[in-house]
Amino acid sequence: QVQVVESGGGLVQPGGSLRLSCAASGSILSINYMAWYRQAPGKERGLVARITSSGMTNYADSVKGRFTISRDDAKNTVYLQMNSLKPEDTAVYYCYANLKTDWALPNYDLWGQGTQVTVSS
Repeated sequence: QVQVVESGGGLVQPGGSLRLSCAASGSILSINYMAWYRQAPGKERGLVARITSSGMTNYADSVKGRFTISRDDAKNTVYLQMNSLKPEDTAVYYCYANLKTDWALPNYDLWGQGTQVTVSS
């Protein structure tokens, strides 16, 4: 069974930092790209940051300069370093992976269960 599991969420004060991790496991042949999305109460889920297999990254405007996405291919893991956190960063953060488990089949999308990040004093 292929899955992605997030960790690292929690409660942090404004201006603080957190690092989220997401590990993909199972019979994975390749990972095209991985990403972090977030969903705040009453809002739609939106892209936070994405990183491709070649290391190219893109970020939502609201997190540029504060968040950094990185990946460790040996561990099939992606990280999101979040600095200078603001109350508006409060949301459930979801890990996403586009990956291949069978060379005869197209890539498919895999979502994690989500991890809560709360920024509050």
